[in-house]
Amino acid sequence: MDDFEGRLVAIVRAHPELMQVLTTIRALALPDWRVFSGAVYQAVWNHQTGRAIGYGIKDYDLGYFDPDTSYDAEDVIIRRVGAAFEPPLRDLVEVRNQARVHLWFHDRFGEPYEPLTETDQALSRFVAPAFAVGIRLEADDRITVAAPFGLDDLFDMTLRPNPNRPKAKGWDRAVASARARWPELTVIDDRG
Repeated sequence: MDDFEGRLVAIVRAHPELMQVLTTIRALALPDWRVFSGAVYQAVWNHQTGRAIGYGIKDYDLGYFDPDTSYDAEDVIIRRVGAAFEPPLRDLVEVRNQARVHLWFHDRFGEPYEPLTETDQALSRFVAPAFAVGIRLEADDRITVAAPFGLDDLFDMTLRPNPNRPKAKGWDRAVASARARWPELTVIDDRG
């Protein structure tokens, strides 16, 4: 475990709500699951800037991978996850089968999206490397980290477009939203 990964794990373990989400999801034994995006990078940015633990966190994105791409199968999992939580977490954990994302992504975001073969593959398509971090609480209580671009941008509080895809159509909106909550961010608008 490198230094940034160790720091990330310590930040996650010090976040009671995030640990509750991880513990609850682990007990559900969903296939190939990760908690990713805002719940992870925002926890780090709050730590880096001395803000309250839950500041700015709008939801807890939960991805899992089930080759059954039917809406009904995903709905069963969404309801199962919802039933595992009490409010307010029940309304904050957002569940998506990563095997289905290609079915709706273009209509929602106006960009193509090739089918995925696993949950961690989704991280490589996120808008920015700092957002592309996923975590899972394993059966032995280890927290594993998936970060295809590494953790430098996350800990440096740097937003730059994902170098492996065209700049997201929602880039400016994502930057404005993040900067409104964490004005300390450094934004690099090119993909270099």
